[in-house]
Amino acid sequence: MRKLPILFVLITLISCNNNPQNFLTEGIWKAELQLKENLELPFNFEVTSPNAIKIFNADEVILVNDIRYSNDSVYIKMPVFEGYIAAKMTKNSLKGSFIKESLDRVVPFKAEFNTVNRFEFSSEANYNVSGNWETVFSPKSYEDSYMAKGIFNQEGNLITGTFRTTTGDYRYLEGVIDGDQMKLSTFDGAHAFLFTATVTDSMMKGAFYSGNHWEEPFEAKRNDNYELPDENKLTFLKEGYDAFEFSFPNASGEMVSLSDKRYKDKVVLVQIMGTWCPNCLDESKYYSEYYNANKDKDVEIVALAFEYAKTKEKAFKSIERLQNDVGINYPILLAQYGTSSKIKASEKLPMLNHVLSYPTTIFIDKKGKVRKIHTGFNGPATGTKYTVFKNEFNTFVDELLQE
Repeated sequence: MRKLPILFVLITLISCNNNPQNFLTEGIWKAELQLKENLELPFNFEVTSPNAIKIFNADEVILVNDIRYSNDSVYIKMPVFEGYIAAKMTKNSLKGSFIKESLDRVVPFKAEFNTVNRFEFSSEANYNVSGNWETVFSPKSYEDSYMAKGIFNQEGNLITGTFRTTTGDYRYLEGVIDGDQMKLSTFDGAHAFLFTATVTDSMMKGAFYSGNHWEEPFEAKRNDNYELPDENKLTFLKEGYDAFEFSFPNASGEMVSLSDKRYKDKVVLVQIMGTWCPNCLDESKYYSEYYNANKDKDVEIVALAFEYAKTKEKAFKSIERLQNDVGINYPILLAQYGTSSKIKASEKLPMLNHVLSYPTTIFIDKKGKVRKIHTGFNGPATGTKYTVFKNEFNTFVDELLQE
């Protein structure tokens, strides 16, 4: 039933016109997504030319170059992901929506030119949250509760960092502490995350918002020795299964499986992922670089995409866009479309105890034996954890290649 407002936004704000009369003003802008009444998620971007934008999240810079104009409206298509911004513009302001059509989600959007601060603050920080924090999301809900590790660095009022979970990290977070109030946000075109909390020197208590469709509480305590469960032990083959198997189509409609000649007597990495998933994007960038540098060796990578796009055609378009934008030269097969449900994914891969996370990687040796299953991905936002992962990955794959 939400198709109507999405179409209305498109018809109202965007039309095909190759001769725009107005352009975005070059310089720094502050954007806000309206999550609920009196609650906004801010982020900054820089217009470097009429057809180029940089979005900033701490150390992350996202380059956007798919920008279209129609008189007093602008259409900003995010790289890789399907999300886009449609907005009416004046010289110094934007007003419209951030839209994800496949999920029928529309979030009100506005932006002001020449506003630098992501979050405003009026008081000095009462506490310094630099360090590690043992965190529980939805702490009072047995079914929905999950653990995380907060990793933060604070300088004055300014904070950067992330939350790591067993399924991945919450990307590059950036924000402030105003007295004892902490606010962190990130926006990457797939997810819009906002964290707010009241802090002391040893505790945090607050809320996590994902766009305008999800909200949950979290609590955290300072614990520099805290570690999450081993990500190599969370997913495994069920009893009675001695191999990992699949058969899914590529874009040409050909069914691909591990019994194909391409994978015979080779080390194979099977990536369970989705084109809509930021952690999967981080992992795909790393795997693509690794594969391009090592494809002359006896190693192959194949990705199984679980897509929420509502048609097979749209799912394959998303796959093609990811491959082109990142430069992925290994196959990405369509394992599922119409939902990203992990329960449904587990049904497609019954030999696994569960599909806990997008992404998950299965490491298979030259004899076809599963040697390790790695759940989640610790991306570049996690700092030293990302470096540790890369070192462990290279060492383990080299060992398999030498066997």
